[in-house]
Amino acid sequence: MKSFKPYTPSRRFITVEDFSSLTKKAPEKSLTRGMRKKAGRNNFGLLVVRHQGGGHKRAYRTIDFKRDKFGVPGKVAALEYDPNRSARLALIFYTDGEKRYIIQPEGLKVGDTVQSGPEADIKTGNALPLDRIPEGTTLHNIELIPGTGARLVRSAGASAQLMAKEGRFAQVRMPSGEIRQFYRECMATVGQVGNIDHENRVLGNAGRSRHLGIRPDVRGTAMNAVDHPHGGGRGRSKGNNQPRSPWNQPAKGYKTRSKKIWDWMILKHRSKQAAAASA
Repeated sequence: MKSFKPYTPSRRFITVEDFSSLTKKAPEKSLTRGMRKKAGRNNFGLLVVRHQGGGHKRAYRTIDFKRDKFGVPGKVAALEYDPNRSARLALIFYTDGEKRYIIQPEGLKVGDTVQSGPEADIKTGNALPLDRIPEGTTLHNIELIPGTGARLVRSAGASAQLMAKEGRFAQVRMPSGEIRQFYRECMATVGQVGNIDHENRVLGNAGRSRHLGIRPDVRGTAMNAVDHPHGGGRGRSKGNNQPRSPWNQPAKGYKTRSKKIWDWMILKHRSKQAAAASA
């Protein structure tokens, strides 16, 4: 991380990620496509996620989350920045001439070789089915359903650990501390996601937030009564209101999941309260 001399009040706290490890600035054109701004709205134009909009123009990098080129070795040609995620990207040149992006694991460098498939070695950047990975191995990019591509443990610095194998399932401890089951056929990549210092980043001022497409988050108590359930009152009065959203949905302790379709795969919940409730 880089910090600065406090020549302005906001510069005092700003920290910026160090990009010295990146080896290529412009993305691979054949692996990019246009990206339309959603601004937190759905296909009807209704606001469904607040505080989104604006920001710098971006191109989407197509990433190989399936890792389905079994038995074909690939060489790391470059390490790149991705504006759409916290992790870095590794550009892979395969021996058959194809190019693909993968999430860069910690320790993967330019010139290293990666491979996927049941016969791949247990080394950083290689992707294998959970059935072929030894217990205790650090993992990322884990599939929920075999063949659908990685869905979990993809952000900067994230890692999971393979705990055990029993019957049709493998037990994995997630970054949250939750222990859950996955089908043994699910693919996972060995190692921890790179760019570990991302969590130490401090934006420091409103301008950097707007550049990222993050709009201001105004407190409900600062609004008028007509605009928010917490609004109104004289002075900084919370009144007798319970914490809730602008649409009157309780904000603390209210269950919002309608179908717990994955609960049968969770062996240990991430929170003590949820674990006690399920016991």
